[in-house]
Amino acid sequence: MNGGCVVAVDGPSGSGKSTVSRRLAEALGAAYLDTGAMYRAVTWAVLDAGVDPSDAAAVAAVCARVRLEIGTDPGKQHVRVDGVAVEGPIRGVEVTAAVSAVSAVPAVRAALVARQREIIAAAGRIVVEGRDIGTVVAPDADLKVYLTASVDERARRRSDENRVDVDTTAADLRRRDKLDSTRAADPLRRAPDAVELDTTRLGIDEVVSRLRELLGVRA
Repeated sequence: MNGGCVVAVDGPSGSGKSTVSRRLAEALGAAYLDTGAMYRAVTWAVLDAGVDPSDAAAVAAVCARVRLEIGTDPGKQHVRVDGVAVEGPIRGVEVTAAVSAVSAVPAVRAALVARQREIIAAAGRIVVEGRDIGTVVAPDADLKVYLTASVDERARRRSDENRVDVDTTAADLRRRDKLDSTRAADPLRRAPDAVELDTTRLGIDEVVSRLRELLGVRA
């Protein structure tokens, strides 16, 4: 595979997007963009400012004034808000509970989608993961993939990763799925021309191998 290439990887939480996208980017020698981390970073800034995540106007104001930096090296991610490293904090319970509300604010989505498109254009060859990549951010991507998995499997993965109760995790995933798929601005949905892969019984290497085949890249 030569020249520029954009791979859009969408799907709900726990479907394997992050690990698959990073591995694929490394295999392709491409950049990697975790758009979810951008929304989490804004959510962290909202909470840090003491703003109610349900106050759309206040959330939009925080988003407009913060300086967000995100790395695109699949082997070494960094996320900073106004120069503060937040890679760890943005994965915490408080941010996870509030990120769907912040992500639903139209002004936040408009600002971050514009930034994401700038990063994609500058990278040339990049794997981008999120919930609206194939439908909104990069509708002309060379390959669009929608990863799915059963709620039980996604909950197991997340509970193993975060060492939390499986049932609590499953309930949270169902909550986020509903919020993400029903929001008015850029809801989570599969692009009509996306390849859907159910990862419930697939290992990471199997999924990455399948995506390489779709791109015409030999192992």
